[in-house]
Amino acid sequence: MSDLSQLSSASHPQAASSRLRLLVLSNGHGEDIIAVRILQELLRQSNPPDIFALPIVGEGHAYQQLDIPLIGSVRTMPSGGFVYMDGRQLMRDVRGGLLQLTFTQMKAIRRWVSSQKKLGNKRAILAVGDIVPLLFATFSGAKYAFVGTAKSEYYVRDEVGLLSRKSKAARWENFSGSVYHPWERWLMSRRRCKAVFPRDALTTETLKQWPIPAFNLGNPMMDGLEPTFSSQQFYSHDTQQQEKVRPLVVTLLPGSRPPEAYNNWEKIMIAVSALMATLQEKDSAFYASGTVVFLGAIAPSLDCNILAQNVKSQGWQSNLESPVQLPDSNTLIFKQRNAYLLLTQKAYNDCLHLGDLAIAMAGTATEQFIGLGKPAIAIPGDGPQYNPNFAEAQSRLLGASLILVEQPEKVAKAVHSLFKDPDILQTIAENGIQRMGKPGAAQRIANCLQELLG
Repeated sequence: MSDLSQLSSASHPQAASSRLRLLVLSNGHGEDIIAVRILQELLRQSNPPDIFALPIVGEGHAYQQLDIPLIGSVRTMPSGGFVYMDGRQLMRDVRGGLLQLTFTQMKAIRRWVSSQKKLGNKRAILAVGDIVPLLFATFSGAKYAFVGTAKSEYYVRDEVGLLSRKSKAARWENFSGSVYHPWERWLMSRRRCKAVFPRDALTTETLKQWPIPAFNLGNPMMDGLEPTFSSQQFYSHDTQQQEKVRPLVVTLLPGSRPPEAYNNWEKIMIAVSALMATLQEKDSAFYASGTVVFLGAIAPSLDCNILAQNVKSQGWQSNLESPVQLPDSNTLIFKQRNAYLLLTQKAYNDCLHLGDLAIAMAGTATEQFIGLGKPAIAIPGDGPQYNPNFAEAQSRLLGASLILVEQPEKVAKAVHSLFKDPDILQTIAENGIQRMGKPGAAQRIANCLQELLG
């Protein structure tokens, strides 16, 4: 039995009635993963709750690793959850049965709360995501807590003040003094709302202006990213000399949703080719070793063979060795002149930690890379997720750490500008950690939930 299975064995409803029954609501694949990280820590507590779940968007596959039972109907909508990007996506979901599904899920939540009440069990709800699970939790009749993953004050302001925006409509985002609108704050300030966990300190401090029980405990998105190697392994001795001769490592993040990710990959490969052309220049200030390694962090949902075909079409040849070793025996390795390109679906964390910078067209992966204190260069795609609107919003969220370029050919110029200025790299390192938080948030949130709800 795996460690996760052992942990989850306590989550079935045969436990004593004195235990808390916790229902988790989440609305998206990323939100499911964040919820599961918190639940893993809850299940490690001395008196863990009995846990149930209802993924509002998608089918909640992440909950399967903890063997957590689902209490109601689940379905993947045509938009995949990206309705806020495009009104047309919302209409597709409505035609696909969104309203009926929402009504059914709300009934399932109230039925679950009612059944636990009849049995005399302690009951609570953990909502993870945006206003949708928060709304469901508020009208469930049970006490609840909220992990706000979708909004941050960094979308509209930084520590200095409000961000300059071109669109007059953008003022709507902050019309009431917070990125969280009055109706959302009302939901978070109800008596049955016991805790709100915003994603960063700036948002927490803003919400504390109102009677909202906000706690600054960090962002679970930065948990579980430990690499397989140690810094001592990477730099065994004479660190300064090894830094000079080691290859430049560029992490490639195309996203995880097909077919969009395949289109993103084509743009990324154009950027790679343009960057390689400029790296041949002898006056490059950061290319001392003469070698560059591109690490493609490929989601399991994608077909590596499709990506490999595109790589080969750009003139790369299959190769057996690389200056960078990954803990994935199925890694595909390609070589072109003094450059190597690796495709892996099992070494995501190592790809994040090894990269000096990233060429990114992803949501969560880009934020995690920047949270490690590193710069990323983003190319807006054609959507439905990583489109120009999403990329522009992400650049506000991540500040100086994310550099937007309009065309893939412009990535090379952005890379050269970055490495000519050591001060900006230091600023980026500090900025990423400040905006994304330090690891350990899931455990801190779990401890707080156990104290306030259990």
